[in-house]
Amino acid sequence: DVQKEREPHVYLSKEEVKEKIQSYNSSVTDKLKMTLNANGIYTGFIKVQMELCRPITVQSSQSQGRCAHSNNETAFYLPDGWVNTLHISSTNTVREVIEALLKKFFVADNPAKFALYKRCHKEDQVYTCKLSDREHPLYLRLVAGPRTEMLSFVLREHETGEVMWEAFSIPELQNFLRILDKEENEQLQILKKRYAAYRDKLEEALGGVWKPG
Repeated sequence: DVQKEREPHVYLSKEEVKEKIQSYNSSVTDKLKMTLNANGIYTGFIKVQMELCRPITVQSSQSQGRCAHSNNETAFYLPDGWVNTLHISSTNTVREVIEALLKKFFVADNPAKFALYKRCHKEDQVYTCKLSDREHPLYLRLVAGPRTEMLSFVLREHETGEVMWEAFSIPELQNFLRILDKEENEQLQILKKRYAAYRDKLEEALGGVWKPG
């Protein structure tokens, strides 16, 4: 992915919105159409792909996936590429979309830990841009059209340097440390086995070269 500066919005008039929605609905292939209300607000659907590297915390009864810890709440890893569909309005902001997405799946983590990105294809390149909290995802969907290869939404954690660690509880932080220790130990064992195999091959080769005649 190539990072690109956010493009400025060119807001549409009511008539342009109406025309855009008609064009959008005529191109929809999955029946997820937009609806224009009399007050000018429109509703529709967006799909959000989950690209989370760290475990999320949910109520134990709602957990799915690879469990990392069990208590009143459970931390687990979401499957890669998991896509969710949300029904939202043109007034919903990025922050509201993140909150709704987490609420829908009973995620107990602080919404401040996450960011919504837009991903688009232009001239055979993929551009990914983090959206600000005040942007409106449904507006972006309308302008881009229904094709997800032209525009898609991705939920990620904030970059490491941007993580608001104060948003995590002490049990969550302790759980992350346990996971990191486990993964570090697994990688260490893999490296030890790899170098042990190299050493055996090297000693075998040296033994063949220096074999007494």
